[in-house]
Amino acid sequence: MTDLTPQTTFDTFMALDIRIGTIVQAEVFAEARKPAYKLMVDFGEEIGVKKSSAQITVHYEPDELIGKQVMGVVNFPPRQIGPVKSQVLVLGFEDAEGAVVLAGPDFEVPNGTRMS
Repeated sequence: MTDLTPQTTFDTFMALDIRIGTIVQAEVFAEARKPAYKLMVDFGEEIGVKKSSAQITVHYEPDELIGKQVMGVVNFPPRQIGPVKSQVLVLGFEDAEGAVVLAGPDFEVPNGTRMS
């Protein structure tokens, strides 16, 4: 278990734009240094489909990810990860062995819905 980060304000938290999106495409990111997938996530009409790179290969296969809803931070600047420009940070948590488990809703939510 890691140490807690310093306390922050609610306003700082609200500056993060965390939305629900549906994975519409997933493929092996062969050029990545660590095993990863390239994802295309649909965040609805306002935001559109965004690219992401995610190290989630332990618990997921690309074909299983299609249609899965995930949480993502959509207001970070794009980040170059090898040949891919990641446009969104898909959120997840490490399991007991350190493999990432995606964060998402228990029930279907419209794409683009902001976390509240």
